[in-house]
Amino acid sequence: MDLEALVTAALAEDLGDRGDVTSLVTIPEDARARGRVVARSGGVFAGRAFGEEVLRQMGVDATWQAVDGTVLSPGEPVLGVDGPARAVLSAERTLLNGMSHLSGIATHTAQFVRAARPAAVLDTRKTTPGWRMLEKAAVAAGGGTNHRMGLFDMVLVKDNHLAIGGIDLQAAVTRAREELPGVPVEVEADDLAGVRLALKVGADRILLDNMDEATMREAVNLCRGRAITEASGGMDLEGVARAADCGVDCVSVGALTHSSPALDLALDLD
Repeated sequence: MDLEALVTAALAEDLGDRGDVTSLVTIPEDARARGRVVARSGGVFAGRAFGEEVLRQMGVDATWQAVDGTVLSPGEPVLGVDGPARAVLSAERTLLNGMSHLSGIATHTAQFVRAARPAAVLDTRKTTPGWRMLEKAAVAAGGGTNHRMGLFDMVLVKDNHLAIGGIDLQAAVTRAREELPGVPVEVEADDLAGVRLALKVGADRILLDNMDEATMREAVNLCRGRAITEASGGMDLEGVARAADCGVDCVSVGALTHSSPALDLALDLD
C-alpha cells in the first residue's frame, strides 16, 4: 500500500480544485492555529501513520501523545497540532475520519480479544478497498492477529474451488505443496466428514465453518496436534466465547473491519 498516495487521494476528495473555500473567505492567510485531538470516548487508538501523513502533506506540525495500541480514557489527548490555520482546518476532517475509523477497529478488536481468550482473534479480507493494510494494522493494535493479507499469501481451499476447478481436495493440496512450497494450506470444512478429509490430505489449518458447538468440539478433538483449528461464520462476542470454550485455536471475525463503530475523536482548538 502506498500510504502517501492514499492520503493524497483522501485529501483531494475533500479539498477538490478550490480547497477549503470557507476558510479562504473567513481566515487570514497568515493566521495560525493550535489545538489537540482528544478522545471523546474511551477506546484503543490506531492510525498514527495515517495521521502523520495527513499532517505532513498539509504542513501542520504534530506532537504525539499516543501510539497505536494506546488505551485512551475519555478526554485524553492523542496529539497536539500547530500550523497555518487554513491548513489545520483543511486537514481536520480527513485526519479525524481516518483515525476515528481505525481506532474504532482497534477498540472493537480488543473487545473480541477479551471475549475469545485463550483463542486468537483473526481478521479477514472483508476490508475497505485500498485500506486493508491500515485496517489490519488497527486489528493488531487492538490485540488481534492478522490472517492472510490477500489471495496471494495463503491457500484456502473451499467447495467452490473444487467444483469449478473440477479437482478433488487431495489433488489440490498436493499441487499447492509442489508449486507453492512454504505457503500455508487451509481447508474449509462444514462437517466432521470434511474435517476428516482435510486431515487426511494434510492441511495445515482447518476452517470450521458455521458448526454447532457439539460438532465443533468433536472437530477440535480430531484436529488436536494435527492441524490448527479456526472457527468462522457470523461471529459475535457471544459466538467467539462459545467457540473458544470448544477449544479452537482461533476465531475469524469479519465484523472487525466491516462493522466496527468509529471511536469518537475530536479536534479542540485553543
